[in-house]
Amino acid sequence: MKKLILTLFIFLFFEIPICSQNFDLINPSKNIGTKNWSIVNDDVMGGISKSYVLINDSKHLIFKGYLSLENNGGFASSRMDIRKKNLNGVKFFEIKFKGDGNNYKLRFRQKNMRVSYSCDFKSQKNEWTIVKLPVESFKATWRGYTYSDYPALNLDKINSLSLHISDKQQGEFNLEIEYIQAIK
Repeated sequence: MKKLILTLFIFLFFEIPICSQNFDLINPSKNIGTKNWSIVNDDVMGGISKSYVLINDSKHLIFKGYLSLENNGGFASSRMDIRKKNLNGVKFFEIKFKGDGNNYKLRFRQKNMRVSYSCDFKSQKNEWTIVKLPVESFKATWRGYTYSDYPALNLDKINSLSLHISDKQQGEFNLEIEYIQAIK
C-alpha cells in the first residue's frame, strides 16, 4: 500500500507539470511575436483611425493609436501571422497586459474563412492584469456582427492572431502586453 501511495505521489508530482504545457505566442522579452505585424484599420472602408505596434524599452509590445468614428469608421487592429504554431490541444489563452480602461479583443483568423474568432477582454487604467480566455469563448465575427451558427474555432486552421479595438470607444488607446501564451 505504501508503494502504491508513493507511486501515485511521484506520478502526480512529476506528471502534472508535464501535462500542463504553455508556450508564448507573444513575448518580446524572448523576441517572440515582435516582427511581421500588419495594420488593418477602418481606413479600408473610409475611416480615419490609426494604430501602431512597437516594442518599448521594457521589452513589451505596445498596441496604440487613435480610434475615430468619423466617415463610418470605428476600429483599429494589428495582425501577425502564426501559421507555424501548433495550437492543437490548447484550452485557453493567457494575456498579461496593462491598459487604459478600454475593451479590447483578441482575434484569430482561420485559413480560407472571412470570419474572425474574437474574445473580448477589459483593461483597467494603468494596472497590470492577467486574463485567461477559454477557447470556447471565441465567437465568429465579421464586420462587427457575431454569427452563432458558424462552427467553433478550429485551432488546427488558425493562421493569424490580432489585437483589435472597436465598439465606439473613440479616442486615444494604449495597450501594453508583456505576453500572450497558449495553455494546453
